[in-house]
Amino acid sequence: QVQLVESGGGLVQAGGSLRLSCAASGRSFSSYVMAWFRQAPGKEREFVAGISGSGGSTSAADSVKGRFTISRDNAENTVFLQMNSLKPEDTAVYYCAARRSRYIGMEYDYWGQGTQVTVSS
Repeated sequence: QVQLVESGGGLVQAGGSLRLSCAASGRSFSSYVMAWFRQAPGKEREFVAGISGSGGSTSAADSVKGRFTISRDNAENTVFLQMNSLKPEDTAVYYCAARRSRYIGMEYDYWGQGTQVTVSS
């Protein structure tokens, strides 16, 4: 069982930056693929970025490539999402997710409660 708690959301102007954090409880954190998803009002939840258990492999949606970076600190059981050059269309609730797997995918078993990111124009 893994519990996830996100932090770091907020209001930022377009072009600004935010860093989201997700703290995980439980053991064997490095056995879990971690990911960030987001859901904007009236839209479906979408994959943003994922990272393998070791941190050696990452994946990101085309819409955020070159602007967002996912990373993890296995010693601290934490995954991060560094978001730069933010756009109003990045406004959404951002969710941290985990799955016990070797591969980054789209199906996850554990979810955080979400953190709001709002980008003003």
